[in-house]
Order: sequence, then structure tokens, then C-alpha cells
Amino acid sequence: MRRLLVLLLLVFTAACAPVPTSAPDFTVGSAGAPKPADAGEVTAPPSSAAAAPACDATASLRPESPQPQPGAMPSGTTMATIAARGRLIAGVDQNTYLMGFRNPESGAIEGFDVDMAREVAKAIFGDPNRIQFKVLTSDERIPALEKGDVDIVVRTMTINCERAQKVAFSTVYYQAGQRVLASRGSGVTGPDSLGGRKVCATKGSSSLANVANLAAKPVVVSVANWTDCLVMLQQGQVDAVSTDDTILAGLAAQDPYTEMVGPQFTQEPYGMAMPKANEDFVRFVNGVLERLRTDGTWTAIHQRWLGGLDRDATPPVAKYRD
Repeated sequence: MRRLLVLLLLVFTAACAPVPTSAPDFTVGSAGAPKPADAGEVTAPPSSAAAAPACDATASLRPESPQPQPGAMPSGTTMATIAARGRLIAGVDQNTYLMGFRNPESGAIEGFDVDMAREVAKAIFGDPNRIQFKVLTSDERIPALEKGDVDIVVRTMTINCERAQKVAFSTVYYQAGQRVLASRGSGVTGPDSLGGRKVCATKGSSSLANVANLAAKPVVVSVANWTDCLVMLQQGQVDAVSTDDTILAGLAAQDPYTEMVGPQFTQEPYGMAMPKANEDFVRFVNGVLERLRTDGTWTAIHQRWLGGLDRDATPPVAKYRD
């Protein structure tokens, strides 16, 4: 357990420490380290976007012109309903460092996705703090929208045709790509080296389906949260973690004995998800994203959280279907 205690202290200071070339020896007790309660091997590939009819899922609805001003939402709109409530309810993560995580010092939820959600609240109220965060796992995102528990989900959610049958997406606000995270010196070099190895991903994520369908045929282990994957990697219970590079960058920042290896092997366009019936809100959110792209806000948020991953990144170009 000594290594785990040290790693917890390194969560926010790893970037300042020299990077070791290999992980120290770590042996669990004879009974084995405990696994996350819901961890389990996936015996059959889950459904994926390939099962849905082909579509151009990244093409969204064009914003209204002019865009409603903060504090003046048109009567009868989804935005007016949210304004009358007094807060935007946003589904986010609290376990993915850099994207959506709980700051251990302040207790506040922070990250790239969180700042993007705050910009939607700011566009409605003129105040980015008029927002209530509802913490969701990957598997809970779509059900939360379908049940009306949240107005919007901003949680590293890849746009694909399967999901677009159930929820409505904004334009792409970040272009990620799936890679592999492994311990230094493990011999894992990328997706082609994962044959027969245990690879962790979260339930309900497109990453899990992508890993399960790799030609190398890894053994897929599913958990609720990405931090569970990191702990299992540290304890030697899995050989690698595979998901979007944005998420892996946060895991690697928490453990200097890990590294991202191999190239991107998928494209993961992130979208903000909303109930399918709320087309007016989709257009409004797309108007917010247009502003973020042009006034420098997107770049400032990106540099704050993801500059270390890709300092030269630019906002994705919007695509509309109308």
C-alpha cells in the first residue's frame, strides 16, 4: 500500500517531479488487493456505433441569429424554463483529472468540461455560477437526459450515430482520440501489443467497445470510473488503460510511473448532449460554442487544462445540417 499512498500525494505535483524510467516493485498481499466493487471482465463486445444506421452525427443544428442575450431568454423556450428555475443542471464527471474532477483542497468540481458547462450558464444568466452539477458515470449520461434529471451533459461524450438516436448533440467542442496508458517498462507499446492482456475501460463508454473490438483481442475489464482503472493498473490487476487521450493525460499526471504509448487509433469528437426534444436549446448551445471559438474563450480554457497535451490545438470547426 506504500506506493498507493505516495501516488495519492503526487496527484497534483507529479508534473514538477523528475519522471522515473520504470515503476518500482509493488507486490500486493497474498489475498490480493481489493478490486472496485463493480469491476468485471467483458465476455462479449458491447453494442457500438457500428450497430446504428450510418449518419453524419457531428452535423448539428444551426444557431439562431441573433443569439438571445443573457437574462432575456425568449418566452416558451427551454432556456426560459431553465432561467425560471434559477440554475442550469449539468451532468459532469468528478473523477477525471483535467476534464471534470473534484479539487481536493476546495471541494469544487473543476476541469475543461466544467468550464465549458459554465459558459452555457453564463449565456443564460450572465453568471457562470448559476449552475448545479450532477455527477454522472459514463453509463449514466444518456439515462439522466432521458429521465430529465439534467438539462445538458458535458462529460467527455463522443458523438456517434448510436447515441444520436437517443439524445441531441451540439457541434463538436473538442476532438480527442483513443490511445493506451501503461506502466513504464511494461512492454505495452500500443493497441497492437494488447493481445491477451487485461485492459481497463469504463462501462457505457465508446472506449470500452473500441477496445473489445481490437484485432489484438485483449481481455476487457470494465469499471465505473476512470480512477478505478488507474488504481487497478497500479495494483497490477490490469496491464493497461485505454480511452481518449484527454482522459489518459489526467491519469498520467497523477502517476509518473505511467505513460501514454502508441498512436491514436480512433477519432473521438466530443459533443454536449441534450434531450432530443429540446432543439431550441441545441441551437442556443451551438450559438454559445460559436462565441467561444471566435472570442478566444475556447483557447483560454484549453490552455488552462489541456495545454500540456496539445498546446497548439484549435477549436473544431462547426458543422451544421440545416
